[in-house]
Amino acid sequence: MSLSADAAMQVAQVLTEALPYIQRFTGKTIVVKFGGNAMVDPLLHESFARDIVLMKLVGMNPVVVHGGGPQIGSLLKRLNIQSEFVDGMRVTDSQTMDVVEMVLGGRVNKEIVASINRSGGKAIGVTGKDGQLIRARRLTIERRGPELKAPEIIDIGHVGEVRQVDTEMLNVILGSNFIPVIAPIGCDEEGQSYNINADIVAGKLAQVMQAEKLMLLTNVAGLMDGEGKVLTGLSTVEVDALIADGTVHGGMLPKIGCALEAVKSGVASAHIVDGRVPHAVLLEIFTDEGMGTKITSRGA
Repeated sequence: MSLSADAAMQVAQVLTEALPYIQRFTGKTIVVKFGGNAMVDPLLHESFARDIVLMKLVGMNPVVVHGGGPQIGSLLKRLNIQSEFVDGMRVTDSQTMDVVEMVLGGRVNKEIVASINRSGGKAIGVTGKDGQLIRARRLTIERRGPELKAPEIIDIGHVGEVRQVDTEMLNVILGSNFIPVIAPIGCDEEGQSYNINADIVAGKLAQVMQAEKLMLLTNVAGLMDGEGKVLTGLSTVEVDALIADGTVHGGMLPKIGCALEAVKSGVASAHIVDGRVPHAVLLEIFTDEGMGTKITSRGA
């Protein structure tokens, strides 16, 4: 297929405008958490895959971490297994954990790998159990209150938190020109599997790999102020203040907390990005204004 003169000029202009960003991020690791509408909308799914492939083609090192809550819930419903949540986390007994591993490590992970491969990339799907990538431990929830004489410990089953990350396998994958796609499942020393929040896994990986960017795709435009305006160019100090005054609340609190911890631990910048926008990942990387909410150590 040949390009017309006009089309060739347009391509040349786009590449010229993108060149400073390509040079800036060449060789850099960018961890992207893939979730929300982008996972279930076929067009958004494909545009995300093409974004990731292009990043790899121009010399960046994208690492994809994905969720899959809606897909897990759908299969549990079909199997007549009731879903229960505590503080936004799915109570995960042994039967539910089997479904989680089947959906995250199987169906969802391989769908993303297939999309990237169809778009011209070379992806490898793994879970945190492969190569001892993610060592996990059981997450405990404590409830306190004036009516309680002592903190109440709530058992939510096979829900875990990241205890340790070993990036040896990831470094091999990235060095072999492949794109890793990671399901957020870890295990402990006894081999027990745990379901871990994908935002947390993405944040921990970004910290350990000293990533240039952590990007969390979500279903909102970003962190908003009281008037509905997206806040960006925030420093960690400003974010701490927004948490203290209640601007950051509800479902945005754990996501912002994850981004904040990553930046405080050495990640150059963290971004809350609207995954409902086609090619949101590229728009964030290749434009001055970026997308969504950007958090850095100094603000920018």
